[in-house]
Amino acid sequence: MNCRHAFPGARREQGFTLIELVVVTIILGILAAVALPRFIDLQRDARVAKLQAARGSVSASAALVHATTLARGGVADANNCAGGGIADNKNASSGTVCTESGLIYMAYGYPLASALGGNPGILSVAGLTGVFNPSQAELETEGYTYSVTGNIARFGVVGATDASACFFTYTQAGSPNSAASVSSLNTSGC
Repeated sequence: MNCRHAFPGARREQGFTLIELVVVTIILGILAAVALPRFIDLQRDARVAKLQAARGSVSASAALVHATTLARGGVADANNCAGGGIADNKNASSGTVCTESGLIYMAYGYPLASALGGNPGILSVAGLTGVFNPSQAELETEGYTYSVTGNIARFGVVGATDASACFFTYTQAGSPNSAASVSSLNTSGC
């Protein structure tokens, strides 16, 4: 006799047994324990990559502004810059150069390490945000932190596990024969 037809019209309920549910839960727990540390490492890698990109932008921007100043040889622009003002293009203790977005203030032909809300300097020319002279909130929305002490600007990323150890610095030029410098990355706290 065939068992399938022993009870005509009877349906067999299908579902998971308790053992199957426990085994699946254990497997998911093991996968989560293995994947979570990898996910955390990816977040750190992303913060380091963001910091590296910002460092590259700051370095390139400083070099471009300096090259523009040298090429223009201290001859003032004939027309107003975006946002107003005429660039003097001086390679002196103070000067300005015109960019597509506005005037950049300089010291010895390199962008200033100017405070947020001050004269546009390295932060503005680096283009880390879509805003020419960003506020703290606009900068943080893009995932960056920024502070200035004296002639040194410090760039970091939002979300670092130790913000005091996840940054690089830009030091503006301090004399006619010096260049602005960008430090190496400190990523131990990213």
